[in-house]
Amino acid sequence: MTDQDLETLALTLERDQNYRVIRRLPEISYYNEPDTALEESGEMRRGIFLDVETTGLDSATDQVIELALVPFDFAPDGRIFRLYKGYDALRDPGVPITPEITRLTGITDQMVSGKALDTARIEDIVTPAHLVVAHNAGFDRPFAEQIHPLFASKAWGCSMAEVPWRDEGLEGAKLEYLAYRYGFFYDAHRATGDCLAGIHLLAQELPESGGLALASLLANARRKTIRIWAEGSPFDAKDKLKVRHYRWNAGDDGRPKAWYCDVDESDLELELAYLRQEVFGGRLPKLPMDTITAFNRYSSRA
Repeated sequence: MTDQDLETLALTLERDQNYRVIRRLPEISYYNEPDTALEESGEMRRGIFLDVETTGLDSATDQVIELALVPFDFAPDGRIFRLYKGYDALRDPGVPITPEITRLTGITDQMVSGKALDTARIEDIVTPAHLVVAHNAGFDRPFAEQIHPLFASKAWGCSMAEVPWRDEGLEGAKLEYLAYRYGFFYDAHRATGDCLAGIHLLAQELPESGGLALASLLANARRKTIRIWAEGSPFDAKDKLKVRHYRWNAGDDGRPKAWYCDVDESDLELELAYLRQEVFGGRLPKLPMDTITAFNRYSSRA
């Protein structure tokens, strides 16, 4: 049976509401034809989709075992243009890879033995980038910053947190689930496959608003937020703070031992007024605050 025969069968099934066809993600070089005016104006931007596979979840103690970088061109309005040849390499972490990680990634001790990342190649790809994107940047960025300090100087975006998938009628934001909902599958939990799937999702229209997923990510990545540390808040205010989505920091990372919350810059005065009245009994102490932008968001430095 030829590929054309199979496609005919797939189209036949798709016409029946009792079936849904999921296709393998094809190789894609361009999502939009080149835009000469955009290039001549200097408005074309270079992005990188990044993914790491690691020995565990803690960037303070675990190590990267695979790094993938896939560069792509994009416009400020969220259109994606050309994809470039990426970089994917294994890395010997210097410790045994657990059976759990091998089951998840397929990466074994034998595969990474003696392997190292090419620093010069990483620099060639990352230096011209305006934006680094990961699907769960809060996980990937701290590990990437371990690999090379250049990652700490770049603006970052998160295709999981900065695209409103749930508001668009989707029930989750995991990469494999989103791929399924958009009608494709790929080789998951290997770094390049995850990158290509992530770029493909960013090139799609969102199901409710109709806007491009990357446009939504860019708008959210550009936001400036303020992290308020409710240092010295009374113990009996903890339940109020939890309900208001404050999180606890134990203070063992050099940052305040306190409840904290990130708010949009425009909402800062309203949040301080809430803390004054509801938490600190009418008198607001001078609270530590950090400014969060795409350049330090998701970083362990934030």
